[in-house]
Amino acid sequence: MTIKVQTSGKLYIAGEYAVLTPGQTALLKNIPIQMTAEIVTAGTISLSSDMFDYVADMTPDHNYALIQETVTSLAAYLGVTIAELRPFSLTITGKMERDGKKFGIGSSGSVTVLTLKALSAFYALDLSADTLFKLASYTLIKRGDNGSMGDIACIAYDDFVAFTSFDRQQVRDWIVNEEIQTVLAKDWGYQIEVVKPAIACDFLVGWTKQPSISKDMIDRVKSSITADFLKNTQASVLSLKLALEAGDKISIKKHIERISDLLLKLNPAIYNQTLLNLKLASQGLDIVAKSSGSGGGDCGIALSFDGKDSQKLIEAWEHAGIELLHKETL
Repeated sequence: MTIKVQTSGKLYIAGEYAVLTPGQTALLKNIPIQMTAEIVTAGTISLSSDMFDYVADMTPDHNYALIQETVTSLAAYLGVTIAELRPFSLTITGKMERDGKKFGIGSSGSVTVLTLKALSAFYALDLSADTLFKLASYTLIKRGDNGSMGDIACIAYDDFVAFTSFDRQQVRDWIVNEEIQTVLAKDWGYQIEVVKPAIACDFLVGWTKQPSISKDMIDRVKSSITADFLKNTQASVLSLKLALEAGDKISIKKHIERISDLLLKLNPAIYNQTLLNLKLASQGLDIVAKSSGSGGGDCGIALSFDGKDSQKLIEAWEHAGIELLHKETL
């Protein structure tokens, strides 16, 4: 019997650069554009992805290294060797890209969580969202990922979340010195809270079709992060969360604008011209818009409080070469 599981994409609403610092909070929204994994019993472990035109096993392979590392983490978590795992054939589809250009809503995090969800179902482990988060984060930190793991939180919980980051260097040290079960049992110090907006509005995602490499952008921008930036961003992110939960439109718009301005001042690379156009298109409309994630390309987001204005924004985006990637009502 073939088991099928899926993961959604994600986008940052607020706090994307601040959350790289432990103790800072970011808001992330799940995007229901899916990656799919199918897993079935096989004679030997077989790995397949529509990103590549060949099938791999557990022999070290650059293209399949992340999936292989995830399988290795799961085996270690279970306290068995790879050879002791019941063999399977795993197939992953859903590139989250078009014409070779990525959307920027999925990442290595999507693949990691998806692989873990498939293995959890295959071995009847019933891993919780929190365990998926920790196992996926463990795998990525071990591989040297420089992200906050906020994307993992959003994808693992498959919801709109407020994520407060943890000390990744501390976890990295634990990984080097202790067994995986010991590391996972520790309190890492993060918080993941599901956010339930109490306001009806359109949530729109605009795709610039200009790929941005998050790792490179983080390396470029992180030296610009100051204590004032962190303090001001945290205050606005927490206020935005409360405004969303209270359905306070005026405060929602004010704090998203504030957070957007802070990013604009942090580093000019974040708002390239297309993302500036994405934001400017909301002027004069009952809409607030900003960049999302590392910036420099990929996607921006908008919250619209008027259906007619939503259509005007979509048309303005189209005129600027920005594609409506996703729209839903919160």
